[in-house]
Amino acid sequence: MWMAGYTRNRPTVEKTQDLWVKALALQDATGKRSVVFTADLCGITAAVSEAVAGELQRALQFPRSSVLVNVSHTHSGPVVEGYLPAVYEIPKEDRPAVALYRQGLERTMVRIATEAVANLAPAGLSWGNGWTTFGVNRRNNPEADVPRLRAEGRLVGPVDPDVPVLRITDLDGRIKAIVFGYACHATVLQDSAWNGDYAGYAQAALETRRPGAVAMFFAGCGADTNPLPRSTLLLAKKYGEQLADTVEAVLGAPMNPVSASSQSAFATIELPYERVPSQEELVAEAESQKTGVSPYERGGKYTQLRARHLLGKLAQHGQLAPAHAYPIQVWRLGRDLVWIALGGEVVADYSLRLKRELGPGTWVAGYSNDVMAYIPSERVLGEGGYEGSRSMIVYGHPSPWAPGLEDKIIAKTRELAVAVRSR
Repeated sequence: MWMAGYTRNRPTVEKTQDLWVKALALQDATGKRSVVFTADLCGITAAVSEAVAGELQRALQFPRSSVLVNVSHTHSGPVVEGYLPAVYEIPKEDRPAVALYRQGLERTMVRIATEAVANLAPAGLSWGNGWTTFGVNRRNNPEADVPRLRAEGRLVGPVDPDVPVLRITDLDGRIKAIVFGYACHATVLQDSAWNGDYAGYAQAALETRRPGAVAMFFAGCGADTNPLPRSTLLLAKKYGEQLADTVEAVLGAPMNPVSASSQSAFATIELPYERVPSQEELVAEAESQKTGVSPYERGGKYTQLRARHLLGKLAQHGQLAPAHAYPIQVWRLGRDLVWIALGGEVVADYSLRLKRELGPGTWVAGYSNDVMAYIPSERVLGEGGYEGSRSMIVYGHPSPWAPGLEDKIIAKTRELAVAVRSR
C-alpha cells in the first residue's frame, strides 16, 4: 500500500507499529446513542465519513450528528482514496489496492461500531484536562533552533498545550476506555514504515499501564504545531510516553463527573475560494514544466498535479465548485462538557479562541469528518506561507480560501454549541 503524507512516493511493506481504528459507543439515560471513531490515519475525505455515518443511520438509526470521525494525522499511515489528490502519482496498477483499502476501512468502521453498540454496558464517565509542551509553533520557530530556544525560554507563537481526557469506567471502577487528545502534528517519523507516531505510542503505553482498557487518541487544532525536535523512533516513543504521563496525571487527580445526558449537532457551511481559474489557465498550468523550481511554483510537480486534478473535475462536472462544504460538529456530554469537532487541518488560533469565548469545559478537535485542507485563521491567511496558501495546492483546491472564513466557522460553531447547551 501507498503511505500518506509528504515525501511518500512509493508503496510500503515495513511496519514498526500496528495501526488501529477504534470505536467507542455511548448511550445516555434517554437512549440517545453516539459513536466516536479514532484512526491512525493521515486524513480521510467526507465521502468516507458520510458512507460510514449513512450505514450506521440505516442499520442502527444513528443521526448524522451522533457519528464523529477523527484521525490522528500520522504521516506513517496508508493513503485513503481521494485524500491529498495533488501529491501522489500512484501508478495505475497500484490504484485498485488503494480503492480496496478504503472499502475495507469503511466496512471495518461499521463493523466495530455495531459491535460496540452490541456490547453496551453500564458505565461511569468523567473528564479532566492536563497539558504538555513538546508541540512547537512551526511558523515562528526554526526547527534547527528549537532546542536552544526552548532552553532559553524563547519559543514564540500560539500553541494549544491542553490534553483533554475522558475516562470510562465500569460499575466496579475499572477503567474500560480512555479518550484523550493533543494539538500537534504526528510527524516525528518521516521514514517509510507503518507507525502511529507519538499518538500511537501514547495509546500503546496507556493500554500497557491499564490492562483491559482501550486508549483512543484524537487530534486537536495543531496544524501549525510540530513535535520538535523530531525524526527518530526514539523521539516518537519519548513523546508518546510524555503524553501518556500527562494523561495518567489527569486520571490520578479528581475528575469532573459526566451525567447521563447528551446532545449533538452537525452542520456544513460553504467556505468560498479566493478565485476559480478558467479551463485555459488550468491547461497552461498542467502543461507548464520547469526544472529546478519548487513543486509549489508554476511548472512544479504539485501545481501540475493540481491542474490535472481540477481539469478532471471540470470534465466530470462541467464546472468547478466556487466553495467547499465544511463540516462542524458539536457534542454535549453531561451538563458541562462541550466537544467541538472541526474538519480540516485547523491552526491553534481556533481552539484558543473557542475556549476563550465558550468557557471552561470546551474541547476542540481538528482533523474530523473531512480533512480537506488546512484551515488558517484570518491572521495566518493574511500572512500566507504553507498553512495560509501553498497547502491548498496539494489538497487540489483552485486557490487559497477567501477572507472571512474564521468568523464564519466560529459563528456556526458558537451557534451549534449554544443549541446543544440549551436542550
